[in-house]
Amino acid sequence: MTWLWIVSVLTPLATALALLLLAADPVRGEAARLRLVRFAPAALVPVLVLTVLGPSSVGALDVPWAFFGTTASLDSVGRPLLLVATVLYAAALSATSARGTDRPAVMSALLLVCFVGNATVFVAADAATFYLGYAVMSVCAYALVVHSGTAPARRAGRVYLALTMVSEMAVLVAVLLVVDAGGSRLVDAPAAVAASPHTSAIVALLILGFGIKCGLFPLHEWLPLAHPAAPPPGSAVLSGAMIKAGLVGWLRFLPLGEVALPVWSSILVVLALVSAFAALVPGALTRDPKVALAYSSISQMGFLGVLVGVALGAPELADACALAAVLYAVHHGMAKGGLFLSVTVWRLHGSGPWRGFVLAGMALLALAVAGAPLGSGAVAKYAGKSAVASAEPGLVDVTTVLPLVGTVSTLLLVRAAFCLLRSTEPEPRGVDQALVSWTVLVLGGTVATWYLAGIWSPVVSVPQLDAVTVWDATWPILLGLAVAGAVWAVARAGRLPRQVSDELVPAGDLIVPVERLVGATVRAADRGATRVGTWRDAVQTRTVAAAKRVPVSVLDRAEDRLTGWVPSGVAVLVVASVVGVVLAATR
Repeated sequence: MTWLWIVSVLTPLATALALLLLAADPVRGEAARLRLVRFAPAALVPVLVLTVLGPSSVGALDVPWAFFGTTASLDSVGRPLLLVATVLYAAALSATSARGTDRPAVMSALLLVCFVGNATVFVAADAATFYLGYAVMSVCAYALVVHSGTAPARRAGRVYLALTMVSEMAVLVAVLLVVDAGGSRLVDAPAAVAASPHTSAIVALLILGFGIKCGLFPLHEWLPLAHPAAPPPGSAVLSGAMIKAGLVGWLRFLPLGEVALPVWSSILVVLALVSAFAALVPGALTRDPKVALAYSSISQMGFLGVLVGVALGAPELADACALAAVLYAVHHGMAKGGLFLSVTVWRLHGSGPWRGFVLAGMALLALAVAGAPLGSGAVAKYAGKSAVASAEPGLVDVTTVLPLVGTVSTLLLVRAAFCLLRSTEPEPRGVDQALVSWTVLVLGGTVATWYLAGIWSPVVSVPQLDAVTVWDATWPILLGLAVAGAVWAVARAGRLPRQVSDELVPAGDLIVPVERLVGATVRAADRGATRVGTWRDAVQTRTVAAAKRVPVSVLDRAEDRLTGWVPSGVAVLVVASVVGVVLAATR
């Protein structure tokens, strides 16, 4: 069914083009533009049909004449993530039509083009197609970040663009090395990397390039800046779908299951654990709910990084770790996307008849992200911990520390809820597209993982409802709630130091001193250039003044003497030319 693949690509792109054309005529095209913005989620229906039918019905795409040969397929990695991306982008497009969205037609067009790039990353079967989708998605995401045009958005865009360029270059060089080693087809890429004489260089570039997209410490700075800068629909797809492109890149290109790389495994595991736990400090001290949610995403992507790192060092665990990582990504994409869209839903429906429903939905999503029993997070985290249970303890015993990621998630989610509920007064409103699409994400974020765990991505095991399993999923959340309650009690009693209650670590954390250093360097260079220019002007002025003081007669005599040397100079050039010709002829 090649035609379904083609329609799935052309329909979102054609809709995006129509939206941009209507946005260019804000007067005459207003009514048509608003109708098309509401219709935009329907542009993803062909992709949804493609995903649900699956590989047995639609087959693979093979277009040998397009972009060095374009191939795509639905496998156990790409198909579940494509489903999540389709539902999440459709929900984001529905929320874009909500009141208060700036330039909804342009926002919808950007989301549709981003979706095409994002979906291409998930289903690409060759390196060239993968990189094309990765580049399109990355560039369009910049437009989402700076969509509002505010000063914080432009700053976030600069940081995002700088790190994205580093990511793009690292990934491009790695992909070229993989293709040179014989891994142009993604199914052959892990073996090609393992057999390449440049294995270490390729792995380092892949960890760097895709680590930036995943928010891996210390290259995570764009996430807490981009999420609050982008509109909530943009934040939802950034956290729920786009950062999963980094995970897919690791799973497609790293030599998982082919060779054991204990050094690189330890490096990735340590960096992932630092990401998972270091995100707590800046995230817990922010006043912006989207910043807290962004740091929560960094922490949870750290969990995924640990799974990939363990698989990199233990080939026998690669399949289990990869499936567990996909399952966790599916859960996180639905639930975290729903939490980011909760910012819009709370603004529209946080008061009035739907207040209780919205609060209940946000609570379910938060519990799912934290890993509460019976939720999608419990399934995903159980699969992850089961996959690494037999791993040899390296620098860190991951089976001991991974449950504490749930505690960090709980604390960050409590902070996000506290900031959101204290934000601007909600506006009463009836049922609309935003509420309906958000409800779909609530259902998907809490129960969809159970279905996918047994059908599309069968993992080694799923949690049972016994006392030990329930307690293992519950105690990290209870610990987080206890810590949050203790901090609240201390703050309520007025005993919390003012410095702690302030935003000690600004969003972007490590990038702030870098920005200050770069700014100081630029200012110092400007001052140095100004001083050099002043000195040059002074020397020029003094030289001209001195030349004017020389008598004209002296200059005339000097010119006469130099004129006499002109014939001599011509003679020397003629003799030198003759000698050169003679030497060249005698060789």
